[in-house]
Amino acid sequence: MSPSTTHLLRTSQLILRPQLLSPQRTRAVRCFTTSPPNASRLRQPGEPTGPNEPPSHISAPRSKSPLKVWPIVAIFVLGSFLFKKIVDQQKEQGAYKPQGPANNRQEVRSIKMPAISNLGATTRTSPLWSPDKVTVIFVLGGPGAGKGTQCAKIVSDYGFKHLSAGDLLREEQDRPGSEFGEMIKTYIKEGTIVPMEVTVQLLENAMKASIEGGNEKGLFLIDGFPRKLDQAHAFERTVVPSKFTLFFDCSEAVMEERLLNRGKTSGRADDNIESIKKRFRTFVETSMPVVDEMESKGKVVKINAERGADDVYEDVKKKFAERGVDPVKLTFVNTQNA
Repeated sequence: MSPSTTHLLRTSQLILRPQLLSPQRTRAVRCFTTSPPNASRLRQPGEPTGPNEPPSHISAPRSKSPLKVWPIVAIFVLGSFLFKKIVDQQKEQGAYKPQGPANNRQEVRSIKMPAISNLGATTRTSPLWSPDKVTVIFVLGGPGAGKGTQCAKIVSDYGFKHLSAGDLLREEQDRPGSEFGEMIKTYIKEGTIVPMEVTVQLLENAMKASIEGGNEKGLFLIDGFPRKLDQAHAFERTVVPSKFTLFFDCSEAVMEERLLNRGKTSGRADDNIESIKKRFRTFVETSMPVVDEMESKGKVVKINAERGADDVYEDVKKKFAERGVDPVKLTFVNTQNA
């Protein structure tokens, strides 16, 4: 009997007794029964090709189970989705900026400050004026809260001198020959806070000029200041302690609407949606701690600024009366009989 015939006979016997086959060999036999006869296809690894050939080493069968990678894929997809969502939210808020040499925040930080060590306002160890001689009310509120409108009414009725830290900075940036002009312009454009030393010095200079010019009572409304705790501490330590802080409380949505409407005619570089959002975030992050600290000392007068200007001012007058701040008494001179 030929070897191929012997092999076919053996295979036929195994088909009749499948329990003698390993799973791997069973698959091979089934494949054979559905294909044209070919004895070589039935030969397993290590099986002799003829009756006189010894079997070779038989290696263990490889696992046919594929690597289960779906948990890794799911984690990757979920992580990518969450990252994209966070970036999109930050872009909407104006907070996301790609890292690189063109990053404006890095440009702001790299600005060299000229001659700040020579500014006298922050080098003193005691206040320039006594609170008995000079009265200062800080006026705080987010951008567009209506601080300027209310300050104008207070000036008219109470005789205060209105000093806007923002206006002083803008005037300084446009003043010919100013050593701080370019630096201030960049900070304002980015919606970040100008260094304390510059702002405190500008305020002190304006107060001196006002007192020398006839403001004998020394009544000052300082609008938009202090914007940080270090500004508050430096001003009260070296210039004069404040009487209290007038805080105009207003939501971001209302302030944004007011500023966008103002931007149509104001011509201000920071009355655009990106700068507005930056300014609001800066106020919340840096100026609200000032309000909180002053409030802990009992030195905050809070006003709801989301109403009309007249309603807001009525509230201001009530709060001023409670704090002992009275309107200026006007003296009328009868000239008819003169």
